[in-house]
Amino acid sequence: MHIAFLNPQGNFDPRNSYLASHPDFGGQLVYVREVARTLGKMGHHADILTRRIVDPDWPEFASDTDAYPDAPNVRILRIPCGPDRFLPKEELWPYLSEWAEDVQQFYRKEASWPDLWTGHYADGGLAAALLEEASGIPFTFTGHSLGAWKLDFLLQDSEDPDDLREADAGYNFGARIEAERAAMARSAAIVTNSAAERREQYDHPAYSEAVDANDDGRFAVIPPGVDFSIFDPEARSPHEAETLAEIRAAHERDIGSGRRSLPAVIAWSRLDPKKNHRALVEAFARHPELRDRANLIVITRGLEDPLRDPDSAPEEERPVLYDLISVVERSNLWGSVSAFSLSGQVTLAALYRWGTGTGGVFCLPAEYEPFGMTVVEAMAVGLPVVATKNGGPRETTDEGRSGLLVDPHDPDDIAAQLLRLLSDREAWQAHADRGRQRARERYSWRRTAESYLRLSEEAARGVRRGDPTFPLPEFVRRSDPAELPRLKSWSRAGGRSNGQRQKG
Repeated sequence: MHIAFLNPQGNFDPRNSYLASHPDFGGQLVYVREVARTLGKMGHHADILTRRIVDPDWPEFASDTDAYPDAPNVRILRIPCGPDRFLPKEELWPYLSEWAEDVQQFYRKEASWPDLWTGHYADGGLAAALLEEASGIPFTFTGHSLGAWKLDFLLQDSEDPDDLREADAGYNFGARIEAERAAMARSAAIVTNSAAERREQYDHPAYSEAVDANDDGRFAVIPPGVDFSIFDPEARSPHEAETLAEIRAAHERDIGSGRRSLPAVIAWSRLDPKKNHRALVEAFARHPELRDRANLIVITRGLEDPLRDPDSAPEEERPVLYDLISVVERSNLWGSVSAFSLSGQVTLAALYRWGTGTGGVFCLPAEYEPFGMTVVEAMAVGLPVVATKNGGPRETTDEGRSGLLVDPHDPDDIAAQLLRLLSDREAWQAHADRGRQRARERYSWRRTAESYLRLSEEAARGVRRGDPTFPLPEFVRRSDPAELPRLKSWSRAGGRSNGQRQKG
């Protein structure tokens, strides 16, 4: 089998340069890289197609081809389009038809098409639709994140049409949403990480008539996998001792000397109001028994001491920190809570192993979580989890059998579930064992790759198919960079609108 992964905006190289250090180089790159590498190890062929960049600030992405040393069946193919310099993903839309045309020419010269195109993010999905039209080869679409929900978030406190115009001008939402609609409608299948993502993300009014979130035949749930060479109780990274030293230093700085042997409740997610850190801190504030049994550890990427220096955080994160600090001060939680910076998968895995050694728990109290990769990674290491009942964690924990689920809006429920594990060693061990088994059985990259192979076979047989008559955006039909479409109105999920109510 030969599968081509289309990522115009993603940049791949053998050293994983800039991975997770730039907004365009996030978790979806890990997903594509690991599925492709696993397919290669299974004896199949995988191409990762991205955009070539000739820019002194991005020297890693200038060559036409590249490869991973341990994956001989995987090619990184960089196809040029537009200017040579780096462009953020929002600025790629005028050049996508050029990029797709050059991808076509590459495979025509090889005199062989892949067996499946798989488009990732909106631009990859639109490119896949163009390539299917040219080649007759079906494609799948994985949105990873959808523009309509980001626009809803930006407009959540506004009904002013000027705010819509400003957001659209800055992020080219008109082009992105047209691309998403075409990719959803034309793809043989839409791939999601979880059934919750399908139900909640694709049922936005912006995507009506392009996809029906209730149509089982249009979706395939293929969750990401875990790298068990990193996330395992017995694994050790070359920097394990260094990471443990950082954890101990923060522990000694923030945690009272008489409390340092207590278990750790670990929270690791970005400082976003929807991640709901406040409810977890409030659980500690309201329940003395929880404070007596554990310390709270909040990991904040790039912020060394954010509870004492909140102004060091980016402006959009500061309100979250100010809110947490107010609860800490009101309830005098100083000495039982620590916040510090760690980043990277091997560092995260080392933290989880340390947390397991303390008899601790991982907690994700987000208001809603589409999947929750950190939950699965904690489970893989043997760290029991307490996670939101809203979204993907309900599936990843097997309806609460491999981890405990909580109402994220109820600090008392969060405290109660944490105490179930912290006050009962047998319950702690049972959930640790079941969580690790669940992660091993359900969330391996091999299982993810096998699902793609089945999907490719179903698409080739015509078992799954999209709607080839659904219109493609006009701007990709033009040979020269075209003016992009603009949103004249917007209807948010829930019915509120900016400007005139959008039709369909």
